[in-house]
This record gives sequence, structure tokens and C-alpha cells, in this order.
Amino acid sequence: MNGLALLGLLAIIYAIFVAYIAAKKPPKLWEMAKIRMFRKVLGEKGTVIFFYVFALLAVVLGIWLLSK
Repeated sequence: MNGLALLGLLAIIYAIFVAYIAAKKPPKLWEMAKIRMFRKVLGEKGTVIFFYVFALLAVVLGIWLLSK
């Protein structure tokens, strides 16, 4: 396994973690200062959408790195 494939797998795992946070909103993570700031600026629904878009981009990056 080369380095790019490993980075691709890590990006996909990261995307799964981000999507889990957006879907389940675990209290310890959802109340972190950065996420509270996002919620203040984007609102609750906007923050969830932002997380899903970020997860999608990480999946696309992971697939692209795996195909290299």
C-alpha cells in the first residue's frame, strides 16, 4: 500500500466520523467551542448541512487518492 492510498482511506474514515457527528450530534462534541461558533453563524440546520458537505468532499478526496 502506498502513501496516497493510506491518505485516501484516512480521508474516507474522517468523512464517516464527520457524518456521524452531523447525524447523531453527540453532546460532548456538539458543544465544542468551534461547533458552537458554527451554530451561531450558520444556525443548527446550516451547521449540519455544512458538515455533510464537508464529509462528501472528504469522501471524494479519499476516492480520488485511492484511484491514484
